[in-house]
Amino acid sequence: MNAPLIFNIQKFSVHDGPGIRTTVFFKGCPMRCLWCHNPESQNAFAERMERKDGKEEEVGRRYSVSELVRLLAKDQIFYEQSGGGVTLSGGEVMAQDMEYVAALLQALKRVGIHTAIDTCGAVPVQNYEKVLPYTDLFLYDLKMMDSEKHARYTGVSNEQVLENLKYLSSRGAAIDLRLILVKDVNADRADIQAIAEWLKEEQIVVERISLLPYHDFGRDKYRRLHRECTQNFAPPSDGDVENVKKFLEQCGYRVQTGG
Repeated sequence: MNAPLIFNIQKFSVHDGPGIRTTVFFKGCPMRCLWCHNPESQNAFAERMERKDGKEEEVGRRYSVSELVRLLAKDQIFYEQSGGGVTLSGGEVMAQDMEYVAALLQALKRVGIHTAIDTCGAVPVQNYEKVLPYTDLFLYDLKMMDSEKHARYTGVSNEQVLENLKYLSSRGAAIDLRLILVKDVNADRADIQAIAEWLKEEQIVVERISLLPYHDFGRDKYRRLHRECTQNFAPPSDGDVENVKKFLEQCGYRVQTGG
């Protein structure tokens, strides 16, 4: 079992699942979304990143399962009082050493902590099989239905993303479907209608749909990593987001704006 690199442990998070949560961000992702606001999450190896004071620090450190569980359990009282828990995110947690991830989830469940996984879906289905018994909620990102367009903006096609979503739904997993909305990319009526029609056709069951309007808060991180910034998009207007919300509600879904 190899301990993956973790680049951030964010306490008191309220955007990565229900209640007050701690979100653990794993380093390494199979996608290269052009709008990514955490570029330090993309590579699975440690990197040097310039701090705001101009000095450099290494991004990413390893924790044993027991060490990480002890750290996460320190805020268990807040999880219990708020209906929260721990969310594993990234990068892409499902692209890590799955023996480690499964052991971490099992250990969290043993001490009574609610578990969630934030995932892009571009990993082998066997990875989901390994964690399904120990995961209370999947925050599942769906970018768009057009596979060629998906590859152009994320670096990979969406076939595996769709197959894994079908698998999780067929196994009765609790799913919060997350739609990142980027103006002139995937936020118009045709894109959203294609998603809604596919969900109905494939009988995908989701607990709700979360709309996540694009933001460019990560632009400075590219500079501090000495990389060219790819966050060159615009957010949808509030009116556009509200129209998407109303349309999906008319399709019968519980919809919220934000995580």
